[in-house]
Amino acid sequence: MKTVLVIAPHADDEVLGCGATMCKHVLQGDAVHVLIATNASVGAPELFRPEQVEAIRAEALKAHAVLGVTQTHFAEFPAPRLSSSPAYPISNHIGQTVRELAPEVVYLPHPGDLHEDHRVIYRSALVALRPGRSQCPAEVYCYETLSETEWAPVQGDERFEPNVFVDVSSCFEAKLEAMKCFGSQLMDFPHSRSLEALEALAKLRGATINVHRAEAFELERLIVR
Repeated sequence: MKTVLVIAPHADDEVLGCGATMCKHVLQGDAVHVLIATNASVGAPELFRPEQVEAIRAEALKAHAVLGVTQTHFAEFPAPRLSSSPAYPISNHIGQTVRELAPEVVYLPHPGDLHEDHRVIYRSALVALRPGRSQCPAEVYCYETLSETEWAPVQGDERFEPNVFVDVSSCFEAKLEAMKCFGSQLMDFPHSRSLEALEALAKLRGATINVHRAEAFELERLIVR
């Protein structure tokens, strides 16, 4: 059995990015933990009331129960203002979580995502996960988050280019059921944060490796011991 940690900037990023893979880990006997890094009522109280954040977190817990998540961890860093916050407390918090859980596998948001919070969490996590520290995970992957990853700048080298594919044909329906729990976040098609878009992407990633449904990742690090 492995311990898996999925780090999400905001509630629902983890399901959008790797919900079916999380479910597959659970079915394989792995313990899956999710760290949701931000609290929007702290970062933007003029936009998000505390009760709204609590409602979204309740949606996350319901979604995670569908997927079989072992434990959900909530941090209180300010969304959507992580880029104006000191980076070291974020790295320290992620590092403390890593030391407590000792995960062998970690999933992160992609650094090219349009939302700056995703970039901050990615870089802060890499600091916490760098080799040489205790409990350094052997596998680190970046997931794609529909409504963020596909809108990455076309200039430079920030596009998502997957090189790891997970056949999730047997558990993709669980991802859709989990995403349905986020009633406050779901959009109608053709918005990319819709159930139809999630299925279309899974079919595309699946066709890439000749399976019915897949989730795709960029390999950040693999340590063979």
